[in-house]
Amino acid sequence: MSSPKVLFGFHAVGVRLKTFPRSVIEIYVDPTRKDARMRQFLDRANEAGARVIEADGMRLAKLAGSHGHQGVAARVEVLKAANSLDDLLDGIKEPPLLLVLDGVTDPHNLGACLRVADGAGAHAVIAPKDHAVGVNATVAKVASGAAETVPYFMVTNLARTLGELKERSIWCIGTSDDAPRTVYQADLKAPVALVLGAEGAGMRQLTRKTCDELVSIPMRGSVESLNVSVASGVCLYEALRQRT
Repeated sequence: MSSPKVLFGFHAVGVRLKTFPRSVIEIYVDPTRKDARMRQFLDRANEAGARVIEADGMRLAKLAGSHGHQGVAARVEVLKAANSLDDLLDGIKEPPLLLVLDGVTDPHNLGACLRVADGAGAHAVIAPKDHAVGVNATVAKVASGAAETVPYFMVTNLARTLGELKERSIWCIGTSDDAPRTVYQADLKAPVALVLGAEGAGMRQLTRKTCDELVSIPMRGSVESLNVSVASGVCLYEALRQRT
């Protein structure tokens, strides 16, 4: 069995309590927080039958590895994910919508991307094992529960994985400032993988070459690019708009 992991923050712990309450080993809370939000959270924890332990701010910060714990942290069992990307894709009954991140190393950006992916109904997020960040407590906190609901696959060779997606007739669309067409002109109703690079550096050259098509996001102001999580939101919600 995998070692327990730590979640912190009201959203991350609350979503786990709601979706997989039996996987919550114990919850640590700051007894000095007596506001309505904490009372509501404790009511939910008690309803789920979770073990609640009082802990001061220093212990919570040490447990969470961050001072942004909001007075809540939990030790939880690691949930069993889909064994592979292939298994996940085999089980999808609708046109797949995937988000591919190349070179996103900041946990706050990954957390925000996972949150957007959950909101737009993406089936999975894919990233390379190198040049990327894994799901840690900070990612889970920023994702506000989406790290529990959106499958995140880290692959050895991203270009090869894109090639395998193409073999499944999944159209790989990369984003680039110099692309001749915008994301609003692309057909996102079909099976699609939206490929975004890190802010500034963008996609690596091989990733760019492997894409079937490149599109841009219109920029009308003075800034040259958007944060990768914002760009992910623009692209994923355009796909959702087209599909609904």
